[in-house]
Amino acid sequence: MTLNLHPMANVAIKAARTAGSIINRAALDIESVRVSQKKANDFVTEVDKAAEQAIIETLLTAYPGHGILAEESGSEFGARDSEYVWIIDPLDGTTNFIHGLPVYCVSIALSVRGKIEQAVVYDPTRNDLFTATKGRGAYLNDRRIRVSKRTQLKESLISTGFPFRPGDNFNQYLTMMGDVMQRTAGLRRPGAAALDLAYVAAGYTEGFFELGLQPWDIAAGSLLVTEAGGLVGNFTGEADFLEQHECLAGNPRVYGQLVSILGKYSKFAPAGEKAALRQAAIEADNAATSTPAESAAPAAGSEDAPF
Repeated sequence: MTLNLHPMANVAIKAARTAGSIINRAALDIESVRVSQKKANDFVTEVDKAAEQAIIETLLTAYPGHGILAEESGSEFGARDSEYVWIIDPLDGTTNFIHGLPVYCVSIALSVRGKIEQAVVYDPTRNDLFTATKGRGAYLNDRRIRVSKRTQLKESLISTGFPFRPGDNFNQYLTMMGDVMQRTAGLRRPGAAALDLAYVAAGYTEGFFELGLQPWDIAAGSLLVTEAGGLVGNFTGEADFLEQHECLAGNPRVYGQLVSILGKYSKFAPAGEKAALRQAAIEADNAATSTPAESAAPAAGSEDAPF
């Protein structure tokens, strides 16, 4: 790489490539990888843990006074009161990985006083390295990347994540996806949020939205998007989203159109909008549960009523 990268970005790249090597070796024999379940449909493997440990060791060797927030070990390692905190997802897309579907990545971000300043997303299956330093732009390998120039939602490809946890509001998600799907060129669900955001930054897709994400899922990808000229926030368009479990990203024009569609589904939406959404859901449920006979029966006194 010929880029003049920030020293902290270089250390993060070294950590991500080390983790990627661990993941690639394990991918050669997926059947032998030990898998356990954290929650329903939420898996962790020995590979996640080994990759995370390698990342943490690399980062803390270079910066022993920094803090760590990692998916598997939380804040167990690193300094507890540092203004510098590395946010790590050692294997985003674990479910894809254990099925042999090559859509997963390593995600590493550095938060400085609560703001993301360094980002690395590494796809070990394609050897694609996405990097960003705040104020210096976003890159894929040694090429500067920018968000897509498409302005019409009807021409746009949008990625998302499907609900998979017990307690997720499946009906609301179906309604939300339907609202987006009928207005776009297509909706995709790759299965790794960090890559979804990297692909928005690279202009492969015009937007991304998902509920229920954690900081390690989106920290690095969010900086990639903004440094590539895009916008990131919650569903109402507010920029302070990292711990709000709502993420919406896109190029500026498409982002605005998605906010107008998805804003009413946000837990931060005005009370009136949420009430209208609940009423619409009740009406839809009533329509779905009415019997065919009830639906087909003519109203009393109509011209079509039987004698």
